[in-house]
Amino acid sequence: MTEGRGGHVPEVAGLLLTGGASRRMGVDKALLEVDGLSLAQRTANVLAAVVAPALEVGPGRTTLPAVEEEPAGEGPLVAAAAGFRALAERGHVGPVIVVATDLPRLSVAVVQALASHSSAGSVVPLVAGRPQWLAARWSPRAVGRAPALVRGGERRMQALADDVDDADDVEWLDASDWAGDLIDVDTPADLRHAGLVPVVGGNGDG
Repeated sequence: MTEGRGGHVPEVAGLLLTGGASRRMGVDKALLEVDGLSLAQRTANVLAAVVAPALEVGPGRTTLPAVEEEPAGEGPLVAAAAGFRALAERGHVGPVIVVATDLPRLSVAVVQALASHSSAGSVVPLVAGRPQWLAARWSPRAVGRAPALVRGGERRMQALADDVDDADDVEWLDASDWAGDLIDVDTPADLRHAGLVPVVGGNGDG
């Protein structure tokens, strides 16, 4: 599933995490070019087509408003918690879609489906049985758990789903039809497998 029409979904915000170390790639994944845009900017455009507000958590690789996690480079949950806090400061109290920057085929259709899902809980796609923790929608309850989890030493996004007292708070969404849209790239080999040329660009504005 790669096509879809945009249109903001009320009450759903978004976070794009761009601060990963990219050790296995050897270069900053956020700056890799896809279709003439940096990977970070392409993903930002997809996210912002569906949700508002949309923020970048990281060093400012996109045209989205950027916030930085403290300390930086401590893992996705720390970054997401910083983003959740920034959204709360802007008055957002609803669900939040969190996506990583290394999803070169992420489509508006996928983000739209997550944003408009009828569940009141978190929505985590499954591809071949694997949860897509960094392309998921997190409920207000999950968002509220993040600060305590970070203080307790957690750094994994899946901790938001592990630490639940109500099974209905997580909806596992069969995303088999979206496997191509949700492919992530961690190494140069992953890029080649995805049919992409590993070109490093600038900040990707545009």
